[in-house]
Amino acid sequence: MNSPVEAILKQLISFDKTIVQPVYVQVSQQIINAIQRGYLVKGTKLPGTRTLSQLLKVHRNTAVAIYDELASQGWVEIIANKGTFVLLPEQATAKIKATAQQVHQAYHYPKEAGFPFQQSFHLATNLQQTQAKYIINDGKPDLRLHPTHQFSRWYSAAMKRKPLIQKWNRTTTSSISVFKTQLCNYLNATRGFHIKPNNLLNTRSSEMSLYIVSQLLIKQNDLVLVGQLSHYASNTIFQEAGATIRTIPVDDDGLDVDYIRQHFVKNRIRCVYVSAHRHYPTTKTLSAERRIQLLDLAKDYGFAIIEDDYDYDFQYDGSAMLPMATADSNGMVIYLGKMGQSFFPSFQSGFVVAPENLIAEAHNYLTLLDEQGDIIQEQMLSELIVEGEIYRLLKKNIVTYKRRRDVLCDALKQQFKDVIQFEKPSGGLAIWLKFIKQISLVQLANEAEVLDVFLPKTILYQDKNTCAIRFGFGHLDEDEIEIVVSRLKQAYDRIIAF
Repeated sequence: MNSPVEAILKQLISFDKTIVQPVYVQVSQQIINAIQRGYLVKGTKLPGTRTLSQLLKVHRNTAVAIYDELASQGWVEIIANKGTFVLLPEQATAKIKATAQQVHQAYHYPKEAGFPFQQSFHLATNLQQTQAKYIINDGKPDLRLHPTHQFSRWYSAAMKRKPLIQKWNRTTTSSISVFKTQLCNYLNATRGFHIKPNNLLNTRSSEMSLYIVSQLLIKQNDLVLVGQLSHYASNTIFQEAGATIRTIPVDDDGLDVDYIRQHFVKNRIRCVYVSAHRHYPTTKTLSAERRIQLLDLAKDYGFAIIEDDYDYDFQYDGSAMLPMATADSNGMVIYLGKMGQSFFPSFQSGFVVAPENLIAEAHNYLTLLDEQGDIIQEQMLSELIVEGEIYRLLKKNIVTYKRRRDVLCDALKQQFKDVIQFEKPSGGLAIWLKFIKQISLVQLANEAEVLDVFLPKTILYQDKNTCAIRFGFGHLDEDEIEIVVSRLKQAYDRIIAF
């Protein structure tokens, strides 16, 4: 007759040999769970390895590995010639009682908190679920272009660098990191800056950069000016900081600076948020004349300019217009950018360029949010900057993205003809697509999804004066672009026919 312990083990333990996790790990975790729940109490003698192997129908070496794993974590004690006995490690989780459930059932964690907490309307998710094969986004790079095999070598080499441990264990952050120095040199060379490392803060993402800046600048009910059509994520960050947002018209020359002067008074505006290089979502570039006007107005009115240069690197025709921050001599501009957009998202980095005293304060916020940083990533990116790999990969990908832009423009002209209006952008990963005749964009999105093409609500812009889509093409190859445009036209024809 089987012992009670064997009966419990037989009832509790199950494993799957087809998954990556080794069998001995699967089984040892389930035995630990049984100990935590109190089904195997301290001092219980477990079956011998031969008996356990027969019970589970596994090789005896696997049974030995199970007990060795448990012993290494302090859950059992193996005594020679006596057996294997259950222990309760000093730091083990307290025993869990399950009087109302079967021993093989997992517990259900509460769905709702038993206490009140602050809920935020602004942070409600805008993510939508879809089963569609093709998805149009607002202009993101193609992760398939990420050099996976090369990065494996680069990352492995970076991990083996001896100075990494010294950097991790450093007790002071007063010294400037190699990465910050190299990033500073890279920005000076590619974007026309004349900055020093003390003018630079590197973060995990441009969203983190803007969040930190908004915490420094904005108090409750402070006035923030944005474009009439603007980036929803940025607006969300400003709203969470307590800002009052007002919109400014945007035309072919970008943000209307005269409108600010005519409708607002001095010392009442906290900051103006602008994408000077390519306005989001319309892709319009702020003209040189208006840049000068905005810089002069900022000094006169006493407000900060947040310049978000989210896609500076993706320039196809001509030269990219240098950041407005490079012409700022009065310390009025806070410049936000991205680094490594040709890489997989976990290797990308955001950064802030600003006067030294603001960067010093921003660093305090960053330390609170992300004290550990990513030393390995910084080490690797530093080497890629020095070796010119980042620049080389970017130039290589620009050729691909330019070809995709041209394919999209040709497909739109062929399929939609006189139905839409758009301008071929000189750069960026999205096209501002305007419908000449007002249609329901929500209905268009519904019809497109039936055809396996998903248009998220965040790229649809519709009011009495606007009926447009920010059509991101960077993540689609040339064949996919042809398919998506064709199906989008089919969806358009369906709603027009109703």
